[in-house]
Amino acid sequence: MLVFYENRKTDLTLTEISQRRIGCSAHLHYHIEMAIMLNGSATAFADAEREELAAGDIFIAFPNQIHRYESHDDEHYVLLIINPNLMPALSTVFHEKLPRKNVIKGAANDKEVLRLLYRLTEMPEEDNTFTNAEREGVLLMLFSRLLRQMELKESPSGETHPLKSILSYCMQNYRNEISLATLERELHISRYYISHLFSDKLHMHFNDYINSLRISYACHHLRHSKRPVTEIAELVGFTTSRTFNRAFIKQMQTTPSEYRRREAAEK
Repeated sequence: MLVFYENRKTDLTLTEISQRRIGCSAHLHYHIEMAIMLNGSATAFADAEREELAAGDIFIAFPNQIHRYESHDDEHYVLLIINPNLMPALSTVFHEKLPRKNVIKGAANDKEVLRLLYRLTEMPEEDNTFTNAEREGVLLMLFSRLLRQMELKESPSGETHPLKSILSYCMQNYRNEISLATLERELHISRYYISHLFSDKLHMHFNDYINSLRISYACHHLRHSKRPVTEIAELVGFTTSRTFNRAFIKQMQTTPSEYRRREAAEK
């Protein structure tokens, strides 16, 4: 199966889509993805599991879970894609657990779930302490209400699911010096096999994946903090500002300082 890694450039995307097919190819990203089926039906896949989605069902893919959809007809659905950093209180759940089933049957029929979703759409886009706290509160109420309806399990070990184990380790250790040799030593998986997995499954080099993970966090800090760019570079794992700037420009087509100015101007 061909899989692509999708680098999300925003912390939160919430879109209601009507009369358009939900189908898409297999992909994964650091964000959580939630599909709320309001009308119609589709088939959703999370890793190797297949789930049928009917009107009223909600599908949730955890960070770095390979997922895709097969459309049956034109559907009416809401798509929420969110950076787990916006909910630090649930970070352990999203980084260390996986759902046994990714679909919650009938969850979209819960009026409180819909109220919280639409509250998110009504919130101002401004970035300040109070708006961010309110947004985090709404997200925590929404996901806490949904996650308690899911049976969760520990993320698979490297022996049963090596790619999942590798991505999980990278998510937890991206701030540190990390290389194929590090992964080989810590996970007991051949560095050559790891390199092959990134090339064959994600169609990218290992170093590009690590940089994309670090840049994703850097963008979050650039948008939501006043830390100096040099401090952010070190915080997300780059050893020099020059390396950080080069990786940032390659991925975002702009410098970190210009990105910060542009994001601030759009608020």
